[in-house]
Amino acid sequence: MKKLLAVVLFLFLARFCPAQFPAAVPSAALPGTEIWDGAQHNAFTDLLEYKGYVYCSFREGSGHVPGSNGVGRIIRTRDGNTWESFALIQKEGIDLRDQKISVMPDGRVLCLMGGSVYDVTKKPSRLMAMYPHVAFMGKDMKFTTPEKAVLENSGHNWIWRLTWYKGAGYGIDYGSGRPAALVKTTDGKTFTRVTDLEVDGAPNESTIRFDKKGKMYILIRRETGDKLGVLATGKAPFTSFSYHKLDYRLGGPDFMFAPGRKKLIVGTRLYLPGGAKTGILVTDLKGNILKTLLLESGGDCSYPGMLIKNKELWVSYYSSHTGKTKIYFTRIPMKDLLN
Repeated sequence: MKKLLAVVLFLFLARFCPAQFPAAVPSAALPGTEIWDGAQHNAFTDLLEYKGYVYCSFREGSGHVPGSNGVGRIIRTRDGNTWESFALIQKEGIDLRDQKISVMPDGRVLCLMGGSVYDVTKKPSRLMAMYPHVAFMGKDMKFTTPEKAVLENSGHNWIWRLTWYKGAGYGIDYGSGRPAALVKTTDGKTFTRVTDLEVDGAPNESTIRFDKKGKMYILIRRETGDKLGVLATGKAPFTSFSYHKLDYRLGGPDFMFAPGRKKLIVGTRLYLPGGAKTGILVTDLKGNILKTLLLESGGDCSYPGMLIKNKELWVSYYSSHTGKTKIYFTRIPMKDLLN
């Protein structure tokens, strides 16, 4: 009888109380170099290599949430050692969040971001609406004033990141009490729905990548239920997907294919028993963890941007382990990461 009860208890815990993080975690963290702390709260990074520079975008604001005064800051470097402020993207009355930058087929840089509208007369302030916003950098190397993206049923939704493939940009639109949906654009401003995702648990922050054969991979954060991440895969025309539930949670996830394309490199928040950390995971193509690296971080942290340059993985992220949320940067030799 005791043995049966033990088995039942084990199954219950495995189903309803999954481990925060199922893999071995190294005792030492890789150091990060502080590259920006200009605002009270500096967070939610992305990285892009473009015309001889590496650009790092992030949000400056008074706090994580609600923070009704967010603006987009973009800094840049040539060598990863010296960074300079490049652009400030702002719109009166709008909290601009999670600035994600990408190069469009016509060569312009697109900055996609969420735009939250608050009733600041309430204490605390109350979220009234959310609209995806876009700003474009042209040949003059200046960004346009942010404007609302155009898509059906906009008003309380978010397109968190955009990935370009064969002339179209793809992202996941979520919010408004509707299913998360794959959307696409050709001009960076007007988006059309492709299909809904069959994912429960309040799917939200998602990153899309394509393999060499054009297969789409979607890494999806989930906010309710067991909160475990999902990796979806599908082929053109991208109207149906296979779904693989991961055995770990995601937070601010980014990922890419490792050289050779047989592994994934995932940057995410790690939900550890001692508190949140920013981590880099090496996984197989189903998202199963093969290796874990910790970055020097803690508290309010994560949302890494990643790119491969000079046989190194360049990573930006934010963290509050020193008290204030700041932007950090590190470089990891690919040989150390993948061996």
